[in-house]
Amino acid sequence: MLSRLLKEHQAKQNERKDQQERRRREAISAATCLTEALVDHLNVGVAQAYVNQRKLDHEVKTLQVQASQFSKQTAQWISMVEGFNQALKEIGDVENWARSIEMDMRTIATALEYVHKGQPQSASS
Repeated sequence: MLSRLLKEHQAKQNERKDQQERRRREAISAATCLTEALVDHLNVGVAQAYVNQRKLDHEVKTLQVQASQFSKQTAQWISMVEGFNQALKEIGDVENWARSIEMDMRTIATALEYVHKGQPQSASS
């Protein structure tokens, strides 16, 4: 009887140990699955952040190139406008010079006309 009770007790203990070992393995397996799922979830976020960062880097480089081109084009426009302004000044200078010459020519023409009218008329005319 004692021997039978001892064997039953040992059998139950072995059964509990087996059950405990099975539960431990299940817990380890569940913890491993959870860890892998968390790592995968984090990796997806990290991968998306990396992709976004690469896109941003590419956009920044493109923007820098475009800004540089715009700066060069703006400098060309400024140069053209300054040249145009200089040409307008020169045209204004030529216009003033032409007015001055015109006034001088009118003065000379008036003086010649006055001299011509002031001379006695010849008999042949």
